[in-house]
Amino acid sequence: MNPQMKKGVIELCIMKIIDLKKSSTYEILNQIHSLKVNENTIYPILRRLNKEGYLDQEKGNNAVGAPRKYYKLTKLGEQKLVEHITAWEDFSNSVEKILKGEINNE
Repeated sequence: MNPQMKKGVIELCIMKIIDLKKSSTYEILNQIHSLKVNENTIYPILRRLNKEGYLDQEKGNNAVGAPRKYYKLTKLGEQKLVEHITAWEDFSNSVEKILKGEINNE
């Protein structure tokens, strides 16, 4: 898959995971492991989403080790997620029609 397209899909998945439950990077990685994504892909996306105001970050207490950062969507992030989902659905529906041969030949 094209790396740019994959990055956009990963961002959508990250935002949806966080929307469902306040999550740490570790939890996000566990949820999207089937996409074959590693930390080096996740961290820059999380930093950018945080910087752009789509995520809030808070530290949680761990019994062992350094405190984990947990992410949750802001109101702006919730709006952006709706936009991403709508765009994804439109795009994937169009691709599906093409792959099924339902092309409009006008």
